[in-house]
Amino acid sequence: MKKTIALLYGGISSEREVSLKSGQQVFQALDKNKYDVRRYDTQSELARLVAEADQIDAALIILHGPYGEDGTVQGLLELLDIPFQGAGVLGSALSMNKLAAKQIYRQWDIPVPPHAVVRRDDSVSEAELTARVGLPLVVKPVTGGSSIGLTIVRTADRLHAALDKAFDQDAVALVEAYIGGVEITGSVLGNTELQALPLVEIIPGAKHDFFDYEAKYTPGHTQEICPARLSPELTAKAQSYACMAHKALFCSGYSRTDMLVRGDEIYVLETNTIPGMTPTSLFPQAAQAAGIPFDRLLDRLIELGIQAHHHR
Repeated sequence: MKKTIALLYGGISSEREVSLKSGQQVFQALDKNKYDVRRYDTQSELARLVAEADQIDAALIILHGPYGEDGTVQGLLELLDIPFQGAGVLGSALSMNKLAAKQIYRQWDIPVPPHAVVRRDDSVSEAELTARVGLPLVVKPVTGGSSIGLTIVRTADRLHAALDKAFDQDAVALVEAYIGGVEITGSVLGNTELQALPLVEIIPGAKHDFFDYEAKYTPGHTQEICPARLSPELTAKAQSYACMAHKALFCSGYSRTDMLVRGDEIYVLETNTIPGMTPTSLFPQAAQAAGIPFDRLLDRLIELGIQAHHHR
C-alpha cells in the first residue's frame, strides 16, 4: 500500500529559490509506486497541510533557513502527529543558531575557531574586535545558511560593512577567526546507530574567496571530491567530529557538518539539519559514494523519520 508523503518546500526564507529547486528534484526522484506525494509550498499552503494532516503518513521537509530548518515547521508537524525526516524541534533550533551550536561544540571538546558575538545595537570598536579575533576574520549572521550574509574581512576598515551585511539577515552576527585550509563536509545518517558517510572535499573556483552562494549553486563553479583527499587518520577524526556534532545537537535522521582542515587540526564550523537534497548536493554525493543511490536515500530518510516519530 502506498504511503502518502507531504513534500514541504519553498517557504519564506532567503533560501526559498534553493528550496523550490530541491523540492522539484526530490519530487521527481520519489518512487511513485511507493508514495502518493502531495506538495505543499509553506509560503501559502500551511492551512491545506493542517486540513489534510490526518491523510498523511510522513513528511519530507525540503526547506532551508528560518521557518523551515529552525524547528518551527518541525513543531507544527509534531502537533499534527506527522512523522518527518531529520532533527526535531530542539535539534533544529540549536543547529540553526550558530552561536548556540558553538557553545555546545565546546562542551563536547569539538574544536571551533575563536569567535566573538556582535549585536545590531552594539558599539563596535574595529581595533578591539580585530585584536581579539585577528585578521583576516569571517562575519556571518548567527542564523541562516547558504553563506548568505557572510563576508571574509581582510582589513579592519571593511568590518562595519561586513557587519551591516550580516545584520540584513539577523540582529546578531558571529565574528570568527578565518581558518585557511581545506574545506570538507561530513555527512551522518541514522538516529541512534550512526553511519558516517565518506567526506566531501570542497574547492571553490578561482573567482570565489570561499564557498559562497554562487559557488554553491552555479554548476561548474566548485570542484567537489568524494572521498576527500585526507589521510586515514584525519578522515577518521573528521568523521568522528561529524558524529559527535550530530549527537551533541540532538540531531536525528541525518546531518551534515562543515569543517576546515589546517595541517593536522580540524575545526568545526556548523551543522546542517536539512542539507541540500538534489542528486548532486553534498549529502547525496556522500551517500552515493557509500553505495546509497538518491531514491534509496529518500526511502531511508522517510523510514528514519517514522522510526523517530514512534520513539518520540
